[in-house]
Amino acid sequence: VQLQASGGGLVQAGGSLRLSCAVGGRTFSSAAVGWFRQAPGKERDFVAAIRWGRRSTYYADAVKGRFTISRDYNTVYLQMNSLKPEDTAVYYCARCADLGYAPADYKEWGQGTLVTVSS
Repeated sequence: VQLQASGGGLVQAGGSLRLSCAVGGRTFSSAAVGWFRQAPGKERDFVAAIRWGRRSTYYADAVKGRFTISRDYNTVYLQMNSLKPEDTAVYYCARCADLGYAPADYKEWGQGTLVTVSS
């Protein structure tokens, strides 16, 4: 397994969580690591991504201003603040050879970590 996500849990609305994604193997500077989420009965949606080399970041409109993606060596973090009940989902990290916003763009996936936000 080249990507391992962790850090999910139960938090009250307005709270914060930080997810981690340990990235194994070789990652080229042009690659991107992204976070996606999937709520029950819904499709898997793009949340955020970071370019490996330049560390440029990209966000879905739903999380802009609340979530921050960052990288420290081979770990990618997703800091989630001001959480809302609608953020409840299984969060996955994934690696892409180039930046993408669709799940199909990403060929390697971690196992997912559950985030539950109570109202």
